[in-house]
Amino acid sequence: MKNIVVPSIEQVSPESKVLFETMQKRIGKVPNLYATMGYSSHALKAFLDMDATLAAGVLTAKQREAVALVVSELNHCEYCLAGHTLVAMKNGLTSADTIDIRKGHSNDEKINAIVQLAKSIAENNGHPETQYLDQFFNAGFDEAALMEVVGLIAVRVFTNYVFAITKVPVDYPAAPALN
Repeated sequence: MKNIVVPSIEQVSPESKVLFETMQKRIGKVPNLYATMGYSSHALKAFLDMDATLAAGVLTAKQREAVALVVSELNHCEYCLAGHTLVAMKNGLTSADTIDIRKGHSNDEKINAIVQLAKSIAENNGHPETQYLDQFFNAGFDEAALMEVVGLIAVRVFTNYVFAITKVPVDYPAAPALN
């Protein structure tokens, strides 16, 4: 089996180099998973554009991170769990919150509704259980929020699958293990 390694900036296309330089300016580094996506500038740009567009939507940073955590837990993505645990805590969630979310629930009514719906969508290949859709709308969310949850799941499945296939080194502190 071919071993896929993290490319350096010198090993990617001019288009990916521009994206790498933008990330270095914005976040101070090019995470290994993003760099690996950079083998295709189209894949990396599509991911970055969709992620940035959804970040400007109706869901808060905590709510978006909750989707990332529960989907990454279902897909056993060590890389995304590490990265999103760090980002979730920078956005105000506690370590205990991130663990609860990974287990599929939250003490926050709105985050709980998002987590249970996202989990049901991911577990049932896009066919969530009706009770979780009802719970989501009863928590005050609308159709726009639903479309964003589906978009966030799609983005996270992409990154989860890139890691599953490549197993690039995780360059974030490991997420705590679940008991």
